[in-house]
Amino acid sequence: MAGRADLTDIDGIRWRIRAGTPWRDVPTCYGAWQTVYGLFRRWQRDGTWKRILAAVQALADAAELIAWDVSVDSTIARAHQHAAGARKNAESQVEPPGGVDEEPADTGWSR
Repeated sequence: MAGRADLTDIDGIRWRIRAGTPWRDVPTCYGAWQTVYGLFRRWQRDGTWKRILAAVQALADAAELIAWDVSVDSTIARAHQHAAGARKNAESQVEPPGGVDEEPADTGWSR
């Protein structure tokens, strides 16, 4: 059933996010780690995670469960370029680790 998400795969994604482990460490009871990772990346690329987040936020906002307070922190934390796993040849990376979406220019994020 290619292209269709299995609840076991979704549970595997949830387990991996909660545990913070590498994808290869997802327990086999959730299926092959490659399948779990593949679903996660497919949904990241096609915007499914963004739609899920927006829907959950809309429901919580409608129930007045969200206080939309804004907090700004000007702390700067620097790391050596190798600490973040930077590639020596950046052009060899197929797509950014976060998916294909880019941050809007007006978010204030900068180097």
